[in-house]
Amino acid sequence: MNDIDVKICGLTNLEDALAAAELGADYLGFVLYSKSPRGIDAGRLAGISERLPGEMKKVGVFVNMPRGEVIRIAEDCGLYAVQIHGDEKAPEFRDMPVRIWRAVSVADGVCTPVPSEWAAERYVIDAHVPGQYGGSGELSDWVFARGLAEDCRVMLSGGLTPENVGEGIRAVLPTGVDVASGVEELPGKKDHKKVAEFISRARGAVQDGCLPRE
Repeated sequence: MNDIDVKICGLTNLEDALAAAELGADYLGFVLYSKSPRGIDAGRLAGISERLPGEMKKVGVFVNMPRGEVIRIAEDCGLYAVQIHGDEKAPEFRDMPVRIWRAVSVADGVCTPVPSEWAAERYVIDAHVPGQYGGSGELSDWVFARGLAEDCRVMLSGGLTPENVGEGIRAVLPTGVDVASGVEELPGKKDHKKVAEFISRARGAVQDGCLPRE
């Protein structure tokens, strides 16, 4: 039976990051975007990273940050991957020295950006909310996500909670799931019971069938 990857995103403090790791998260996500209620700066992330288990895979989420700065932060903080989540253009991020995850969303049947333009290791399917770059708590387009998951490694995001993550997994058959607001007490502060329940229900969902993973 195949498993599913779980990313707990929007982490802002060491306590929540350690709890997510201990509860079984595969990836810890940190938002390097000052306008986000879950945003932290590179210095704070570096301080948290120093106290995390070395084997934990950290993913930095970047919104419209220049390539050079993304690379510098990735190196300084030991990031496993960088998640490009804004209006960045694919040519600027070709031949990166770190793995790229690319956020995409669908509105009126149109996907932005076009996944095939990006050489990404994974595609994070998030909700389309005008004027926002994720973290809205709105559901993403599961029908589109299911189609993309047939050809690419997809992380399903957007409006996931402990209550609906199993349904989302069965509907999309993604490589993994990504949650931020759905496991919070308030923006930037995780509810550890919700984190545990989310991870448990995500793992339990794969008992309904094997997932198409490499």
